[in-house]
Amino acid sequence: MKTLLALLLPWALLAAKPLPPCCRPALPAGKPTDTSLYLLDSKWTSDVNREIKLGALRGRPQIVAMFFTHCEYACPILVSELKTIESKLPPAVLAKVDFLLVSIDAKRDTPAELASFREKRQLTSERWTLLRGEADDARELAALLGVNYAEDSRGQFAHSNLITLLNAEGEVTFQHAGLKQDPAPLIAAIEKAALGAQR
Repeated sequence: MKTLLALLLPWALLAAKPLPPCCRPALPAGKPTDTSLYLLDSKWTSDVNREIKLGALRGRPQIVAMFFTHCEYACPILVSELKTIESKLPPAVLAKVDFLLVSIDAKRDTPAELASFREKRQLTSERWTLLRGEADDARELAALLGVNYAEDSRGQFAHSNLITLLNAEGEVTFQHAGLKQDPAPLIAAIEKAALGAQR
């Protein structure tokens, strides 16, 4: 009996953890327009090993960046900046927006790698979604977001450092380019998007 409990306890703890935004029931939103990224048919896998389409994120504004977990320079800075933005948002705004990190490294960024990255960077399940997909799907999404990237011989990616704000319907409404830039315009855009979100 004790052995059975010891085996079941880790699964019970995992089940008790809150699911990230991608894996909860979708919130109501308007009909997607022709420019909505939620019309994409690609499938993505989260760090909790759930397969979704991007449309599962409808209903809340998303603050989106493309990254990879083995990045040696830019991505750690980019994620730190996203966490700083998160810390500067008023509670009423935070209650209505989510953060989305999508990997460009289809070979190495497995759900387990994403889960490890989430834990290392202390990205809460309450409002952070981490996704990985097939190489072609990542490339398509990157093109629609205006993110360029190329892999070198060491498996590192030279890539755009771009934070994109999607509204509740999945349309690009604001983009913040570069590292260590003034986040005030992006924060103002997030606050405006949150006002228009249903919840």
